[in-house]
Amino acid sequence: MLLHVVHETHYRYAPAVENAHHVVHLKPANRNGQSLLSYDLRIDPAPVQLRETVDVYGNTRSYFSLQAAHESLTVVADSVVSTSVANPLQSEASLSTGKSAPPPWEQVREQFRYRAGAAYDSASEFLFASPYVPRDEAFVEFARPSFLPGRPLPDAARDLMERIHSTMTYESESTEVNTPALEALQQGKGVCQDFAHIMVACCRAMGLPARYVSGYLLTSPPPGQPRLVGSDASHAWASVYCPGVGTWLDFDPTNNRAPGEDYVTLATGRDFLDVSPMRGVIRGGAQHILDVAVTVEPLPATTGN
Repeated sequence: MLLHVVHETHYRYAPAVENAHHVVHLKPANRNGQSLLSYDLRIDPAPVQLRETVDVYGNTRSYFSLQAAHESLTVVADSVVSTSVANPLQSEASLSTGKSAPPPWEQVREQFRYRAGAAYDSASEFLFASPYVPRDEAFVEFARPSFLPGRPLPDAARDLMERIHSTMTYESESTEVNTPALEALQQGKGVCQDFAHIMVACCRAMGLPARYVSGYLLTSPPPGQPRLVGSDASHAWASVYCPGVGTWLDFDPTNNRAPGEDYVTLATGRDFLDVSPMRGVIRGGAQHILDVAVTVEPLPATTGN
């Protein structure tokens, strides 16, 4: 599937910002069954410095700085991405009949227990607490019913996803971007970011590597209604490492499904803080108004060739 994504961020400041330094994670990844065909980052006012680097998790990030006073800032990321189902093991049939049998979850937990002199596995970096995903017994208690003895890891993770979806209530503006996963779990409501954080926290609580994924989801307009420009939003889901099949398996607890070709991956990290679409440091601008608009639309198969 070919998807065109436009992510627009607008800031208005009062008083003016004297200078600013920002970092953005807005360039879609070239992995997980997707290929980036084109990408254009437009910034107004034009920065005096703009550079692109790759972070420790393999995500592309851009730094830019503004040295002149400005009362507004506009950042537009325009991308065309070719997507496919990232891993056939995501399907029910493949997970139960695939050639490589998924391991029991306890086997994976034991594999990642600390042992002096053991070979390094990069997935182990996603075992530990992070700023928005703390360790707490509440996550163990919530996760335990899904992790029955001997249960294959993908089955246990899928059951956990389903339970988060059925237990939590999706409610816009019920949390902030910096709301910890424990607080969202305790109040029983949140947005996609919170659902993803809770699933990551539960898996880590059971000794399993899990990471946070940021991206986009192609949504369908109501029947008879046109697709509205800017009406979509950023999305987030969780990814669990399954060494028996040598891959990360994605789960979207917000929508109770495995991500497919209608998803676009931006970046992966320990939690939202690692992959925030845009953050920075400014001097001035004591008050600001933020507007974000995201458009995800399918393109004809011939586009971008």
